[in-house]
Amino acid sequence: MRIVIAGGHGQIALRLERLLAARGDEVAGLIRAAGQEAELRAAGAEPLLCDLESASVDEVAGHLRGADAAVFAAGAGPGSGADRKSSVDRGAAVLFADAAERAGVRRYVVVSSMGADPAHQGDEIFDAYLRAKGEADAYVRSRDALDWTILRPGMLTNDAGTGLVRLEAATGRGPVPRDDVAAVLAELVETSATAGLTLELISGSVPVPVAVKSVAGN
Repeated sequence: MRIVIAGGHGQIALRLERLLAARGDEVAGLIRAAGQEAELRAAGAEPLLCDLESASVDEVAGHLRGADAAVFAAGAGPGSGADRKSSVDRGAAVLFADAAERAGVRRYVVVSSMGADPAHQGDEIFDAYLRAKGEADAYVRSRDALDWTILRPGMLTNDAGTGLVRLEAATGRGPVPRDDVAAVLAELVETSATAGLTLELISGSVPVPVAVKSVAGN
């Protein structure tokens, strides 16, 4: 498979790139800065310079053309204000979805957030983040040309992955290592039977491949 990842220099994306490259997939990551290229190459990914806050749909579609799957793993990140939550966590997600549709890439996996909701109330930055992610998720769900799956991890940690998770429509809150999020994403991109599902993810007791097959109905 050829898989293109938005937010290719992010902590989850770099882990995902290593996993995909190790299993023989062709992987590319969109990055904002040329200085990030070396880390992507070290992870086995092709770096594609593209700023999703300023790029056109056609430009992004050009990077996606020929891909078998697209993963949106970009985010404004900690320390960013409400304006960038809107421009990245919502705007870039919408742009990437539009570009995937234009490029004819049906398989589309989103890294969202537990609690994402376009109607979320509150005036804090994190409230704006949850609204932006919720609006992006709602937009992706509306795209009939995409075989989408939305993954909503719990509290992300840098603990070593265990390969054991709880993956369900609703899990309740809990932590999950980024290693395990990446492992679930690697399974999801090639499991099209999970299309149309919004899934929550926390640490648990079920091996990742089994958890993904279970929600896919296998």
